[in-house]
Amino acid sequence: MKFFKALATAAALCAAFSVQARPIEAIQKDGTILLATEGQFAPFNYFKGSTLTGFEVEVAELVVKKMGLKVKWKTIGFDALLTGLKQDRWDLVIASHGITEERAKAVTFTAPHYCSGGMVIAMDPAIRSAKDLGGKIVAVQTGTSYLENVQKVATIKEMKNFPTDVDARSALVSKRVDAWVTDRFVAKEVAAKNPDAGFKLGEMVFIEQIAAAVNKGNTGLADAWNKALAATMADGSYTAISTKYFNEDVRCH
Repeated sequence: MKFFKALATAAALCAAFSVQARPIEAIQKDGTILLATEGQFAPFNYFKGSTLTGFEVEVAELVVKKMGLKVKWKTIGFDALLTGLKQDRWDLVIASHGITEERAKAVTFTAPHYCSGGMVIAMDPAIRSAKDLGGKIVAVQTGTSYLENVQKVATIKEMKNFPTDVDARSALVSKRVDAWVTDRFVAKEVAAKNPDAGFKLGEMVFIEQIAAAVNKGNTGLADAWNKALAATMADGSYTAISTKYFNEDVRCH
């Protein structure tokens, strides 16, 4: 009997994880869209006290409002975001994912909501470019495009990956690594907020487009998101949020 119960439980679990991604019509009928982000990547998505905020959070809430929906947020470790999306645990992920060929095999990306890239940060002013990473120990966050691109620098001594970008930064501060590669806007904010820490901003290792993601093939939701995002970019509301966080318009040109 236990055997059959186990089979039934397994079947139920399989059914739960084989549910199709919610199409835009189902989301509109419900009236609420479930968005997931990391919540540990300032200034893009982070907690100020108990409040989730940041550039991406504000942009997403603006887009959702344009879609005529309400938003419900879920925060989880960066490495689990796209996995949870494929399991239909949320409708859309917005967490500074760079568009890469590998990721595009697993998810459908929306139009990019900003352009950025990976910047070298070090305490030693001589470590500025990808070339200068030769023979050095470099910190990056697990599951990021920063990791993928640092791996291409064949001359590095060692790459250390950390569960959060904050952990990678801490490794640089404590001199466990020689350099840290992260988003250029994150780098600029960290240096500005910690003027006495000794952070030296270097050059860009690569440039990338950053976009939200939906489950593979959920083009109806992606199209609805893109239409609403374009509207925020056309009416000036996107520019206002971008200027608030970065003193510039960070959309892709």
